[in-house]
Amino acid sequence: MTTAALAAQLRLYLATDRAFLRGRDWTEVVRAAVAGGVTAVQLRDKQASARELYELAVQLRPLTRRLGVPLIVNDRLDVALAADADGVHLGQTDLPVAAARRLAPGRIIGCSAATPAALEQAAADGADYAGLGAAFATSTKADAPPVLGPAGVTRLVRATRLPCVAIGGISAANLATLTGTGLAGVCVISAILGAPDPHIAAAELRRLADRLFGGTP
Repeated sequence: MTTAALAAQLRLYLATDRAFLRGRDWTEVVRAAVAGGVTAVQLRDKQASARELYELAVQLRPLTRRLGVPLIVNDRLDVALAADADGVHLGQTDLPVAAARRLAPGRIIGCSAATPAALEQAAADGADYAGLGAAFATSTKADAPPVLGPAGVTRLVRATRLPCVAIGGISAANLATLTGTGLAGVCVISAILGAPDPHIAAAELRRLADRLFGGTP
């Protein structure tokens, strides 16, 4: 996959979080969000065991394949490979990117980064994209790094050749402040999953993201 093709798939990137489901069927929520304009889905569940995460991935994989969006598993390369997901997203305390690349040469590998040094290492080790955060204050990650803000996001984007997505506290109300940052897209959790209608919320964010990042993927 080319860098441009991957960047297009990162335009509106949904990460899951069971805390926002409020009893709703999570596959239906994902289906609605993708129908609204989500371009990639990350299976993220910090409380799930490896077995539970695998079962969720196996349940979700046919849906994302049918809808034509990549499925990325957060943290766990073993689960991503076992469920035949499209890739994995790794944090700074997870399996190193270089090791993941050796084990999964054909998969998408993303890496969280909050400093130029972390971005440089991720690129050298074979990451395909970087997640930058926290862009804004967020309640979905208890150990989130200090808030970057638009200026901090811009500095990091300019420090790397990797396509970048911003994550953390992103909503329709603040998305426009990321204009001119050079991002490929944004990763959203609560602004879609916490909305009464994920389809409507995703559609609004997608319109804003297309305007911000240029054109339709």
